[in-house]
Amino acid sequence: GPVLYLGFQALEKFAAARDGALPVPGDAGDAAALVALAREINDAAPASSKLEDVDPGGVLTTLAKTARGYVSPMCAMFGGVIGQEVVKACTGKFHPLHQWFYFDSVESLPKAEKLTVDELAPEGSRYDAQIACFGKTLQREMETRKVFLVGAGALGCEFLKNFALMGLACSSDGSVTVTDDDVIEKSNLSRQFLFRDWNIGHAKSTCATAAAKAINSNLNALPLQNRVSPDTEDVFDDGFWQGLDVVVNALDNVNARLYVDSRCVYFGKPLLESGTLGTKCNTQMVIPHVTENYGASRDPPEKSAPMCTLHSFPHNIDHCLTWARSEFEGLFEKSPGEANAYLAKPAEYAEAARRAGDASARENLEKVAECLLKERCATYEECVAWARVRFQEAFHDKIAQLTFTFPEDAVTSTGSPFWSAPKRFPKVVDFSSSDGAHLALTRALANLKAEVHGVERPEWAADDAKLAAAVDAVEVPVFEPKAGVKIETDPKATEAASSAGGMDDEAVIEDLLLKLEAVRGGFSAEYRLGAVTFEKDDDSNFHMDAIAGLSNMRARNYAIPEVDKLKAKFIAGRIIPAIATTTAMATGLVCLELYKVFNGAPIEAYRNTFANLALPLFAMAEPIAPKKFEFKDMSWTLWDRWVLKGDFTVKELLDWFEAKGLAAYSVSCGQSLIYNTIFPKHKERMDKKVSELVQTVAKLEIPEAKKHFDIVVACEDDEGEDVDVPLVSIEFR
Repeated sequence: GPVLYLGFQALEKFAAARDGALPVPGDAGDAAALVALAREINDAAPASSKLEDVDPGGVLTTLAKTARGYVSPMCAMFGGVIGQEVVKACTGKFHPLHQWFYFDSVESLPKAEKLTVDELAPEGSRYDAQIACFGKTLQREMETRKVFLVGAGALGCEFLKNFALMGLACSSDGSVTVTDDDVIEKSNLSRQFLFRDWNIGHAKSTCATAAAKAINSNLNALPLQNRVSPDTEDVFDDGFWQGLDVVVNALDNVNARLYVDSRCVYFGKPLLESGTLGTKCNTQMVIPHVTENYGASRDPPEKSAPMCTLHSFPHNIDHCLTWARSEFEGLFEKSPGEANAYLAKPAEYAEAARRAGDASARENLEKVAECLLKERCATYEECVAWARVRFQEAFHDKIAQLTFTFPEDAVTSTGSPFWSAPKRFPKVVDFSSSDGAHLALTRALANLKAEVHGVERPEWAADDAKLAAAVDAVEVPVFEPKAGVKIETDPKATEAASSAGGMDDEAVIEDLLLKLEAVRGGFSAEYRLGAVTFEKDDDSNFHMDAIAGLSNMRARNYAIPEVDKLKAKFIAGRIIPAIATTTAMATGLVCLELYKVFNGAPIEAYRNTFANLALPLFAMAEPIAPKKFEFKDMSWTLWDRWVLKGDFTVKELLDWFEAKGLAAYSVSCGQSLIYNTIFPKHKERMDKKVSELVQTVAKLEIPEAKKHFDIVVACEDDEGEDVDVPLVSIEFR
């Protein structure tokens, strides 16, 4: 801080004396002059603020030599910070900066001796400002790099923009493979700036790469729409991973991050990881043989509300919305989807249900019966009647049963009040067609039910008065609470446990299958239900109307403050708050680390960052080195793999380990045991090829193009102590 503060004062003084000209890139004379000015300013400063060394580690010399340069990652990083400060000034939200803010990434630069006049001299290209910092050599290297960008959403767009401006993979020898299986939604436009209105509904990766190429036509980008997962290893095969120089994650979920991390560890590729949440962001550098991997540390799992809280004892709007989203998916997506599975292959479905004969099979069959037997609608009036009865059941009958089973004065087995905080004692909601919220929810449910069953929606469905008349004409069964009804109160109970009662599953399955078979003859062979997949951004599809309505009626039951449709969309849509300022800062920080990867920097040069623009807080630390294992004169980390070349037999494999002083007692492939000393029969496998056993015993399919397979070998030393050895790859072809 103090050194850079002094350096920028000296830089201003230098420019003022030279008609605004900054030091010539790489010029040692200009650098010395700037350091001399810094000394003058320091000498004139009060004793309390004097520095002992004005150029520690040559920081001001480097500042002078690179002062004319500017790089897009640094602009992105500061742009994010400054943009958030502007928002703070306009809104009064969050704490503003009340001090000078200096940030440097000197570690990103090449070694000092490479910062020469010739190396940093402009060449008349669009990259001159970057060359003034990093030189021509690194610029040429960056242009030929092969990069894999996983994700083309908020982070992905910013990364692609930076890559285009940096010149990364901007030659025929370089490439950026961008993959994202998502399409652009309206809500993306607020923070994913490579997209426009006319891109809505199109693939993110295709639109993002097209926009990035508009920034730099030399960007050699290949867009794909494949999810990176075990299912796409035929697309992202060994050859693909081996050909990469660096992988950049722009993902929004932990499972995908862990999978990409495992691939990078396996193939020894650098992984640059980042994530945002509102004004918070973090970055993590995963460098082969230098740092630990992403999966080495985990955040604690997010807490979810107990099942009994969601079903019977909600005490905040999040619980109501989670319940509403679950109801929506169950009624309009999962149940019709299960019915379609039955309709597609009825004989196979019936056979599988009979063979399973358990509660899970019964529950799935009940969903089918619900759609095709009990609640099948042929007219819109029937859809309205279904919606009215569903309202009655959810917000009147179930609440009446709950308060009958647990009256307001009920006590627990210990004598304390049952309805004590955070539990709220509920009250039934009596339907009224004159209540706009009641009518709106009924309309939304009826319209969605009509969509499921392919029922045409009449014009009068949009008329409140006509809809109210149709709803009032529905005969609603009178409900009488019953004694002995079990309501789950155990917070640790699961859905499966609570639904498993004393029921003869096989008998119920058989009965339902007979009833379904009887009605199936009335359907055509092509008949299917229209399963509805939740889409939060289409205001005309009634999805959010249904979820917000269901949630608010439940909130009324429990005297919980209701929310508007926008707030409901935010929570029920499980939207991760993403704002452009944080995204810009995160990607800027990661791209500054990219330079270090290309420079082959040591671990002490890298930085993992946690920042919160709201506070504001910036915490940076060196990555952690990988855990090191040692045995005799050998050492290894999780980055290492022992590669054995040749088509080994089990005996040859054991001998190979024995030569290293290790006794291999177990060999496995996937979930299958290939060899273990405790099984006498396994001795018969000693002379068999391991490649044969992994295919016959482990049922591993090895494509013709693949030259190796992986096995896990468990070993112990001379004293019988287990030794964790690396993954073993056998190149048998």
